[in-house]
Amino acid sequence: MTRSRRRLVALAAATTLALTGATAGPARAEVPPDAPEQLRNGDFSAGVSPWFSYGTGELGVIDGRLCTSVAAGTANPWDAGIGQDAVPLIAGAEYELSFDVSATPGAPLKAVLQLGSAPYTTYASVDATATGAAKHVTTTFTAPADNAGAQLIFQIGGSAQAQTFCLDNVSLRGGEAAPPYEPDTGPRVRVNQVGYLPGGPKHATVVTEATEALPWQLKSAAGTVVASGRTTPRGVDDASAQNVQTVDFSAYRTPGTGYTLTVDGETSHPFDISGTLYDRLRADSLQFFYAQRSGIAIDGDLIGDEYARPAGHLDVAPNKGDTNVPCQPGVCDYKLDVRGGWYDAGDHGKYVVNGGIATYQLLNTFERTKTAETADGGAALGDATLRVPERGNDVPDVLDEARWELDFLLRMQVPAGKPLAGMVHHKIHDQNWTGLPLAPQDDPQVRELHPPSTAATLNLAAVAAQCARLFAPYDAAFATRCGTAAKTAYAAAKAHPAIYASASDGTGGGAYEDNNVTDEFYWAAAELWLSTGDKAYLADVTGSPLHTADVFTPNGAFGWQSVAALGRLDLATVPNTLPAAEKTRIRASVTAAADRYLATIGDQAYGLPFPGTADAYVWGSNSNLVNNAIVLATAFDLSRDAKYRDGAVQSADYLFGRNALNMSYVTGWGEQNAHNQHSRIFGHQLNPDLPTPPAGSLAGGPNAALQDPYAANLLAGCAPMSCYVDDINSYSTNEVAINWNSALAWLASFLADQGDAAAVPAPTCAVTYTTHGSWPSGFTTQVTVRNTGTSAVNGWSLRWAFTADQKVSQSWSAQVDQTGATVTAKNLPWNAKLAPGASTTFGLNGTGSGAPNPNPTLITLNGKACTVS
Repeated sequence: MTRSRRRLVALAAATTLALTGATAGPARAEVPPDAPEQLRNGDFSAGVSPWFSYGTGELGVIDGRLCTSVAAGTANPWDAGIGQDAVPLIAGAEYELSFDVSATPGAPLKAVLQLGSAPYTTYASVDATATGAAKHVTTTFTAPADNAGAQLIFQIGGSAQAQTFCLDNVSLRGGEAAPPYEPDTGPRVRVNQVGYLPGGPKHATVVTEATEALPWQLKSAAGTVVASGRTTPRGVDDASAQNVQTVDFSAYRTPGTGYTLTVDGETSHPFDISGTLYDRLRADSLQFFYAQRSGIAIDGDLIGDEYARPAGHLDVAPNKGDTNVPCQPGVCDYKLDVRGGWYDAGDHGKYVVNGGIATYQLLNTFERTKTAETADGGAALGDATLRVPERGNDVPDVLDEARWELDFLLRMQVPAGKPLAGMVHHKIHDQNWTGLPLAPQDDPQVRELHPPSTAATLNLAAVAAQCARLFAPYDAAFATRCGTAAKTAYAAAKAHPAIYASASDGTGGGAYEDNNVTDEFYWAAAELWLSTGDKAYLADVTGSPLHTADVFTPNGAFGWQSVAALGRLDLATVPNTLPAAEKTRIRASVTAAADRYLATIGDQAYGLPFPGTADAYVWGSNSNLVNNAIVLATAFDLSRDAKYRDGAVQSADYLFGRNALNMSYVTGWGEQNAHNQHSRIFGHQLNPDLPTPPAGSLAGGPNAALQDPYAANLLAGCAPMSCYVDDINSYSTNEVAINWNSALAWLASFLADQGDAAAVPAPTCAVTYTTHGSWPSGFTTQVTVRNTGTSAVNGWSLRWAFTADQKVSQSWSAQVDQTGATVTAKNLPWNAKLAPGASTTFGLNGTGSGAPNPNPTLITLNGKACTVS
């Protein structure tokens, strides 16, 4: 957040120190007085943005000057600094750098214009000595190279005494005024460049000056017109500021490749119509997490040679972590082994609250397969379906990937016997910010644990509770470890309900502050109750005001700072023992939210499930859109109403090109796709020897606030949907992040499950599932299946999934087998045929550890869902 303060006192009687012949070039004639200014907010009248600092205290504007403190005894001048990124330089152009500086009690400093990443090539520099009296410093130079994103750094470290530095009137004049930025948006016909499902919605948007309906033609790859019609004028779209019309060609359902849409003399990018469009996206979007792993060598045979690298942050020089990491000074007296986990985003930090929601979404992607008819029992997410090193261990690969982060999250818990035992450290990252690019194994920074927080503690409680039930059939010891940690964390959070991460703790990594944790308490209590059945957790769920509140907001149903909807979604979908009326109310709240998102889709000319206002286009807007689509998808899983499925499918169109910029925001997907996302690891734009982000990486997306200097300099005045640039320097519009890709992975899995998106058939079977006896270590269940269709069933196979570690130990009147949590019951020779209206009954005995044993909500007969009672 930036803070603006009106300038109160001007710097007076400044001493002038003129220097010519800066290190990058010979002295030049005076730069013309009308030369364009290349720095932003050099008088600090707009607060501190876009200035940053490292190795210093917090930046602040005092009496109109930008001031900060530097502790005594920093070893080198470059150990502390104040800077601005995205400074444009033109080779051969003349520039004048000037500034006013003071320091108390006084110290040398150096201003350096440089390449903002290794090898940090210096373009120009000037040395000065700052004292208590403000001094004016100026130098002229000729730029030796072109660089649209140079960095200005004031190096203010290296003093034996503590210092307070203040800057004002910082200016870099010269070169040329930046031309207006005009993105290459390609054809004015905007489509989903990946394609459309045969039975799903098929919409496109045309940017045009025309106000009357226009003819359109859908053409095959051979150029044959296969469908035609007229557009629907929509007027000026608020989000894009474009006059647009809509094309609806949903009636055309023939699969094929290389289709194009022609309207108003423009032809779209090619696209396919296929029921297998998104099969590979499921794997690609999940592969991102392997590429982001910390503490393990990345195997090029699994992900591609260009992504192979040594393990990062295992205390192998120059790394200084993560196996024995100290706390920030004054935070704790111990060190922790916090190896592993995923690098959070474009930096090398690891943050529990962001890791929490990302882990939840991977776990939930798997848990959905137990309750969603279209998920085919999780076959596409089973063992050996992903390119991960754990494949072949009889554990679903998506759970293996989630476990890499779960192990890290568990390591972040404060040990027993220490102050705040059971709480969880909020984050661990470098002591100072590092530049772009930087491979994890080359990071030389000291790593530090940051203070525990209630939000982080409840994140662990929630996802560890999920872990306890989902891993129970595969690794009982790990499931028990997760369950114990979840209960310990929740108790610690209740004992310390208001320990918040500081918004100012943002040096070297993001702050991830959150001063309202009522939603985290609700989510954690819900997950713990679903996993344990403990009435105390249920009391906390039902006692929360959020339990009956509308927790689904228009601009983003949920995010790392707003997680109540996660608890609501799981209470609606995970089998449980809530009263029937309460289940109905909770599920109705999901479909009501989905109805609102459908109405928004209809209102938006580009078909998005969030509003067209600037406040919807925020940092990570693409993940907010996807999370709203997840609510739509969940409503479909609950109701089997195709309108919700169609809403989720249509929402994906925006991600893959049906947007103002005609840009697919997923690397490797679509004709024109983002591939220069902000990342220290995937720095190809800055170093051709490095790779781009792997296919399936989601960019953050348009951000109307323009919260990085590169975007602010380039996109000033942009319409909200156009506030994006595919450049590695734009971290506020183009970063990658685990919680954005986890949302994409969930949606990609749902989309892949829809196949042709054909009409949803009415059930033709009914199952009565009755548990007649239950005791701490076992149960007896009777199942009756009835054919409610009009055709005979000759050979049947029922399938359902248990919620935790229940195992079938004996069965009768059916052949019953179990893999993991999934149970398959097949007919015996004598009861194979079910005439219309006929039924058959079988039974089973089972064992369990005492976890809840609710009736399954999804039972399929030969792959088709039955009504269950």
